[in-house]
Amino acid sequence: MEFKSISQLKSLLDKNKISVKEIAETYIKKINERKDLNIFIYFNEDKIYDQVKEIENLSNDKILKGIPIAVKDLFCTKNMPTTAASKILENFKPTYESFVTQKLIDQGSIFVGKTNLDEFAMGSATNTSFFGNTINPLSKDNNPLAPGGSSGGSAAAVAADLCLGATGTDTGGSIRQPASFCGVVGIKPTYGLCSRWGIASFASSLDQAGVFSKNVTDASILLEEIAGYDQRDSTSSNVSVPTFSKNLNSNMQGKVVGIPKEYTVDGISDEINKVWEDAIISLEKKGAKIKHISLPHTKYAL
Repeated sequence: MEFKSISQLKSLLDKNKISVKEIAETYIKKINERKDLNIFIYFNEDKIYDQVKEIENLSNDKILKGIPIAVKDLFCTKNMPTTAASKILENFKPTYESFVTQKLIDQGSIFVGKTNLDEFAMGSATNTSFFGNTINPLSKDNNPLAPGGSSGGSAAAVAADLCLGATGTDTGGSIRQPASFCGVVGIKPTYGLCSRWGIASFASSLDQAGVFSKNVTDASILLEEIAGYDQRDSTSSNVSVPTFSKNLNSNMQGKVVGIPKEYTVDGISDEINKVWEDAIISLEKKGAKIKHISLPHTKYAL
């Protein structure tokens, strides 16, 4: 059984057409069938069923009740291993939840497992993990492809339909790049929107928690739930969280989109250049005004 979106699955649950236990069983089966991808560092069926017993008693107004979520193994999870993909933390079990994972628990989500990553989030291909490489589920013909990184396990989990959403962290592209590689939606929110409390840090001045999903609407729903002020994080922004899911608007009429000339550089393949050009054409067809601009400091940036 394949569920296409969070809202679709939530609707089935609200109408009693499926139970939380049946959802869990569906995704346990899917995960067991794709162990060859090495997506999960931690996967425990008994732990999932323990969650189900608690979630079944929650009211249906919990936005994420019964929604299967994969958690990057950089987020502290209570009484569940948090390794940061390192042998050093192989046996570490936090006694507390990170801000982000606690918010997901409060809304009734099912944690299906902890996903693989580059060790301590330092990498771009999910190939520096002590627990081995993760394989991109889009790989074909016995030609294994990288899922990107560092949040490659989370992106791959969504792409392989082993969950409907996943958490990630992004310092210099660690959500956006694997989302691109795996063909899913990934978002690094504005810095400070999501608390970093309970996340193993890489570079605190840039780290930000974010999400992966199958579509933009699901991403907006997840982002609403993990965002918010947290006094335990000194960089947390004390601002109200917009209702992202109700503000989605694909109308580009009259919008001005800047195209930096510095982003067209020597060495980019024709294939990538075509994707770039097709995106510009698509925006124009939707009514956007294209403006060629310059970002002269680009060459100094990571």
